[in-house]
Amino acid sequence: MLFIKKPYIHFLLPVFLGVSGIALLAVASEGFQLERVIQAVQQCYGENSADTVRDWDKTITQFQAEEEQKKLTNINTYLNQKLRAESDLTVWGQEDYWSTPIESQMKGCGDCDDYAIAKYFSLKFSGVPVSKLRLTYVKALIGEAKKKSLQAHMVLTYYSTPDAEPLILDNMVNEILPASRRTDLVPIYSFNAEGFWKAGAGMPQNGGSRLSRWTDLTEKMKTEGFE
Repeated sequence: MLFIKKPYIHFLLPVFLGVSGIALLAVASEGFQLERVIQAVQQCYGENSADTVRDWDKTITQFQAEEEQKKLTNINTYLNQKLRAESDLTVWGQEDYWSTPIESQMKGCGDCDDYAIAKYFSLKFSGVPVSKLRLTYVKALIGEAKKKSLQAHMVLTYYSTPDAEPLILDNMVNEILPASRRTDLVPIYSFNAEGFWKAGAGMPQNGGSRLSRWTDLTEKMKTEGFE
């Protein structure tokens, strides 16, 4: 079960990677400069993409003045309602493709990775420190009754303080719950722009090749006007 008797403590072992690791975890800047992003996104995706950028910026701006717990609720609800769950194979013709938030919102759909990524950057741009946010790979118990099985899944986790029990933002469960109440999830590893954590490990871990898609994602966001 997830985090019972505080196994979530094992998520609190940050890895400060070497030079190559830091480059791997490079991420877009804190700013969201609307006109710069619109110009870059239109070059990537065409004129009609500007509406997607403006809608996302409007949503983020609307939530910026709220306290963090309300930001979590509003952004989680907004993206769970805005995006339709679809597999990467259906949307992109690939088994595993990490969409930028712009790509996901233009398509209007995505898989669990895309929901978590969109929530991460939406909260970041609304003013939540990335140190409080982690993209977390889990094994989720999915299915009906006796047919349930553990399947790979990604959620966004939020830590109000470094040693706090995390809250789970999930596209499969609309209510934001503390980890101890999500006994259907088993953590594998988590990461953000600052480090990598492996569940249950007593020693820091190198994210290395596991985060190559994160590198690809942040490079795509640079072409979309995020620095």
